[in-house]
Amino acid sequence: MMRPRFNLYLGASLVGVWVLVALIGLAVTPYDPLDMNFDTRLSPPTFHYWMGTDQYGRDLFSRVLSASSISLIISLVTVLIAMSVGCVIGAIAGYLGGIVDRVVVVCLDAIMAFPPLLLVLIFLSVAGPSASAIIWALGAAFVPTAARVMRSTVLSIRETEYIEACCVVGSHDTWILWRHVLPNCVSPLTVLATSMFATVLLLESALSFLGLGVPPPRATWGALLADSRPFLGQAPWLSIFPGIAISLALLGVNMLGDALRDYLDPQQRQASREGL
Repeated sequence: MMRPRFNLYLGASLVGVWVLVALIGLAVTPYDPLDMNFDTRLSPPTFHYWMGTDQYGRDLFSRVLSASSISLIISLVTVLIAMSVGCVIGAIAGYLGGIVDRVVVVCLDAIMAFPPLLLVLIFLSVAGPSASAIIWALGAAFVPTAARVMRSTVLSIRETEYIEACCVVGSHDTWILWRHVLPNCVSPLTVLATSMFATVLLLESALSFLGLGVPPPRATWGALLADSRPFLGQAPWLSIFPGIAISLALLGVNMLGDALRDYLDPQQRQASREGL
């Protein structure tokens, strides 16, 4: 169990640091992330500017702090929307079955036939780039994934003996779903949420890199990378520090997700014990 424990501790530490940095970025930064000072443009990292300055003389450390809070909020709210809506749809389809299940599955398959990034690009081309548009676009794109996982989990639980016993004694379907079905879906949904969180973070950074993210002058990690391209040779720190921030955040979320999968999945737990 050393590997799952290591993944859990390191992943939780990295995610905890990210959350702490994001909270600090919301409250206070060393300098105003939007304040320009052309006298200090493209300054390398110094005691006063820990990560240097960009082409407009803005403090890169302050902008990375501010961007961390934006990325965290967008990723968190997107996952909450996708999991909430998807779980409701999947639970209803999986528990009721019949024509309801078939209609839901057809609709989900139709949506999942398109890559999530393509759906997001179509939505943003209509609504325009903004934080709220990105959240709703990414949330809608990942609803089918959450719904399919929830549906398959409910289908397996619905056939168990204690669910049949509840139906025999006349328990209401809503009470059965809330009291017996949903608590047994926590493990797979937790693993899915962490995996989805990392994917959403990567897609949000990619959209910002392409110029379809949060509009400037607000900073995002992807936009900071995009702005650094003309200065890679002259000021490499402009791309190094945002790239490190994205990499560490993704590493922490993925390691935490792997650890949760190992701890919550009985088969993975048994395999880990046998590996020892």
